[in-house]
Amino acid sequence: MTELNETGVNTPLQTYNEAVDWINGLIPFGIRPGLERIIELMSRLGNPHQRLKFIHVAGTNGKGSTCAFLTSVLLQAGYDVGTFTSPYITKFTNRFQYNGEDIPEETLLKLSNRLQPLVHDMAATELGSPTMFEVSTALALLYYAEECYPDVVVWETGLGGRMDVTNIVTPVVSIITNIGMDHTDVLGDTIELIASEKAGIIKPGVPVVTLATQPEAVKVIEETAERLRSTVYLAGRQFTYHRLDSDEKGQSFHFAGPFRELDVRIRMQGVHQCDNAAGALMVLELLRQYMAFMLDEEDILLGMEHAFWAGRFEKVIDEPRIVLDGAHNPEGAESLAKSIIDVYPHNKLNLMMGMLANKHHEAYLQHILPLVDTLILTEPDFRRKMDAADLLQIVERVRPAIAKPELEIIVEPEWAKALDLLKSRTEAEDLGVVSGTLYLIADVRAALLHQTDSEKGW
Repeated sequence: MTELNETGVNTPLQTYNEAVDWINGLIPFGIRPGLERIIELMSRLGNPHQRLKFIHVAGTNGKGSTCAFLTSVLLQAGYDVGTFTSPYITKFTNRFQYNGEDIPEETLLKLSNRLQPLVHDMAATELGSPTMFEVSTALALLYYAEECYPDVVVWETGLGGRMDVTNIVTPVVSIITNIGMDHTDVLGDTIELIASEKAGIIKPGVPVVTLATQPEAVKVIEETAERLRSTVYLAGRQFTYHRLDSDEKGQSFHFAGPFRELDVRIRMQGVHQCDNAAGALMVLELLRQYMAFMLDEEDILLGMEHAFWAGRFEKVIDEPRIVLDGAHNPEGAESLAKSIIDVYPHNKLNLMMGMLANKHHEAYLQHILPLVDTLILTEPDFRRKMDAADLLQIVERVRPAIAKPELEIIVEPEWAKALDLLKSRTEAEDLGVVSGTLYLIADVRAALLHQTDSEKGW
């Protein structure tokens, strides 16, 4: 992390690693919902975000996959696309993409050096220091507005919506993928409260697509949109879709929207990916119909089929068969359980899981534990990890009511050793699954794919 020199001025960052260390060094400032600091930071930079077009993506699950579908189709159609997502699976630069490529390390270093003195100055004001996510968001906006000039930016929220830093932008269309019980310590502990936070991305007159299903969530979204004179496109009402078939290579579904119908093939696995793909399709249809985007049917179908998002029900090796999925909340676990049954017939299911300490793990286990033959509890290499011993206590509480009588439980806090156990116990007809926080998925994926330059983080 950069030091102050004798005059109290920040010395320039010299390398990419120094820049990343400086940004990550802001993590102790925590998650501080609110837009005051990012508004001030953007003002000092000349409000670069006002020169860009955005598709704003919020929701409990499926944000990253939805961003992947949108990016893939827009690229296929010949548009220059920025994609801002979090967390990342492989490397810090993953979160700032332009036309599917990471931001160059030298560009990240240059922009960090532009931001560093501003952050230092703001830290001395009553606003306090911008957080790590605020600085990352500012860096993304600078990159897209002043370095690479995309036609459109696919823009994922970090947490919630209303008070999320990304909400500084006014998009051309918004999408709320779904609503579930996650981050309740920040967003509220009811579906209505969480929906209200997510609906905070809705802007006056800007159409919003949503896959929300709970009546109370739909009510909040529709009331917010009506107040802001925004048109809602609700799955099951303004557009519908149903699955046609699936195999280990992908799946297909029929989409019926207000403007046309399509049969679409995707390679991303899991029932829930049809939901995400259908929501992305509705967004693309709005861009085509109302905003003069040239999106031919052939490009849409090719882009949807080629879309990929790492660590989301992803089979990474065949011998033994091991699937990675960043399901870390009850809704994610429910989707994971359905997808395992649907896509991968197996003899035994061996599940390795590691969690953070702030999630609804009992409800998570209710969905997945009934399928499991061997459960390996481990710990992600991350500061907010849940101890495997504490996770075991939760498992033992719910086990009598839902688990198979012969369930075997293994506690191995070191994730690398836990992965070796999973591989050794997963035979040809079995399925191995690694699930939980993406901080664990990132390390496991790098190990299985022999990626030596892997980083991970939020």
